[in-house]
Amino acid sequence: MSEFFKKPEGTLSLQTIAMPADTNWSGDVFGGWIVSQMDLAGAIHAERFSKGRCATISINQMTFLVPVKVGDVISCYTKILKVGNTSIQIQIEVWDSHDESRQAKQVTEGIFTFVAVDVKGNKRQIPDEVKQKFLTA
Repeated sequence: MSEFFKKPEGTLSLQTIAMPADTNWSGDVFGGWIVSQMDLAGAIHAERFSKGRCATISINQMTFLVPVKVGDVISCYTKILKVGNTSIQIQIEVWDSHDESRQAKQVTEGIFTFVAVDVKGNKRQIPDEVKQKFLTA
């Protein structure tokens, strides 16, 4: 499918606006700021899904496609790809959706893996009924 017609995939899990403090010397938003927004969006989805705390254990396959500028509204879309006994793999797409006067553009995407943890930070099992819902969806 053509990039021009691509639409966000998944659940809108976080939306925020890029501010001047988030930029580098060239006026572009720091990549690290975008990654932190992705991590927040993924954690929100993972924690709601797994019914408890989760921690990020890996990020892979990240590619930045276009720069983000001050005032751009970024939207993070999350989609669960895989569920294990204690971990969840989530695809996270970031889109610049500044306003309706221009078409949204994909900024980046990545695959984040979260592990479900208890109050002491130890791995915990993802409830079977939650895993079952994912498998039958």
